[in-house]
Amino acid sequence: MSEPTLFPSAPAAASAAGAAPRPAVVGLDLSITAPGIAYRDGTTSTVATRQKDGDGRLAVIEEAVQIAIGGEQYGLGPLPDLVVLEDIPQNSHAAKPIAMVHGVVRNLLKKEGVPYALVTPATLKAYATGKGSGDKVPMALSAYKRAGREFADDNQCDAAWLRWAGLDWLGFPEFDVPAAWRERLNKVSWPEVK
Repeated sequence: MSEPTLFPSAPAAASAAGAAPRPAVVGLDLSITAPGIAYRDGTTSTVATRQKDGDGRLAVIEEAVQIAIGGEQYGLGPLPDLVVLEDIPQNSHAAKPIAMVHGVVRNLLKKEGVPYALVTPATLKAYATGKGSGDKVPMALSAYKRAGREFADDNQCDAAWLRWAGLDWLGFPEFDVPAAWRERLNKVSWPEVK
């Protein structure tokens, strides 16, 4: 019998007696200029791309994501249980380039058989801060307050929050957030995770 969770359809966290291994979750804050990555171990990085490389930046991003998700066939270890991506923002001047990046990354995840979830920027902000609007500063402050983490840029901060949201949904939260904030994750269409 599984333990009840806050989310009616969320996977239940393992009981202490029969503790399951912590799932491997990767967070990706995608952009054409500086995608943020939160790796399964919680470390973060930003992929620097050069505008002069044009669409060649897509190959750089794809390679960085391949390294982040791993793959036994590449000698990079097992694939993650879940990847959480920030969804393409609506009504944004950057929507077209971000859509190209999403196409490349989602194709890679599909080929590798890695389940992924898309979290809207508003849902991510509401999970991180309790408010679905505003700038990036409250997310950085909340990351510091809740996890003691500081980031080199907001891309890494967003990627970390995406990873934390995935872990929380799977029943392995890194830290406590108010229940009302956590309930925002119910808006996400989460994939089945093995």
